[in-house]
Amino acid sequence: MRKTIVTVMSGICLMPLLTACGTQDDTVKSADIFAMDTYMNLKAYGRDAEAAVAEAEARIYELEQTFSVTNDASDIGQINHAGGQPVTVSDDTVSVLQTAMQMNSESNGALCISLYPVLRAWGFTTGEYRIPAKNEIAELLQSSDDTKITVSGQTVQCPEETEIDLGAVAKGYTGDAVMKIMQEHKISSAIINLGGNVQTLGSKPDGSAWTVGVTDPFAPDTLLGTVSVTDKAVITSGNYERYFTGDNGQKYWHILDPKTGCPADNGLVSVTVIGGCGAECDALSTALFVEGTERAIQHWQNSGDFEMILVTAGGELLMTESIAANYTAKKEMPCRVVHSNEEP
Repeated sequence: MRKTIVTVMSGICLMPLLTACGTQDDTVKSADIFAMDTYMNLKAYGRDAEAAVAEAEARIYELEQTFSVTNDASDIGQINHAGGQPVTVSDDTVSVLQTAMQMNSESNGALCISLYPVLRAWGFTTGEYRIPAKNEIAELLQSSDDTKITVSGQTVQCPEETEIDLGAVAKGYTGDAVMKIMQEHKISSAIINLGGNVQTLGSKPDGSAWTVGVTDPFAPDTLLGTVSVTDKAVITSGNYERYFTGDNGQKYWHILDPKTGCPADNGLVSVTVIGGCGAECDALSTALFVEGTERAIQHWQNSGDFEMILVTAGGELLMTESIAANYTAKKEMPCRVVHSNEEP
């Protein structure tokens, strides 16, 4: 059963992580919902805020059904059970697949949506956690190759043994879809939190920037710092989000390295990406985490259309030059600003 809590308020201050006080338009609409296996909050300011939030909520539930990997009737369910045959899908699925496949190419395979069978073997999709044997992982990796997925018009085809999961892109795409609805309702000030994926429209009603918290990966109940943004998505991937501890005392997290089929352990514990497109930021946060520090910096230098905050396993904070001026530290730790013309 879906649970929705809706409130209409004036002059509201959002709780920590999303801080916004003061408004020139006293119409505020807020909704707390549960979808895509996470809690979400939508907040819009303006005369048409109520209609905008209601339509956005319906759109989230629609996309949840479209992208669900556990629903055999969803686009993804049909692709995964098609036995290698072509499947006709929605425009939404085509768009997300194109973003994922482009990121797979740009990151040299670091983002891989066909790792679903490997994730399942680890128990990250079922909650029945286990450490798969090396030969089991090796066998499953043989069918995990995004380059063998074909998209032609609205038709998608995967090899018979390949199964995909859009979890690394879907929430970001959903954030973009929500913001499109807000704009259609002429909302100029809005902020949403889709299970940690934060996206903003415009600035706060008083004209100042939104303040978004960045979680401390070493103490997830606290903040590492905050960033001030306008019209941006702020999306983080970290090893603290979903993990289990094995009998050997080792921590295993859900972000897998497609080359090994094991948790990506390339020197980073948290990656926050700030940019204008939620889907791209979502895909990037996973890809950069897998790439590791040096390749992530190179990726940013080659692209230049996003900003990032990296936290290394050794406790160092790295941030790109443009976001540094908008970052406020909440925790003392070694920090270095990365420049576009430097060697990684």
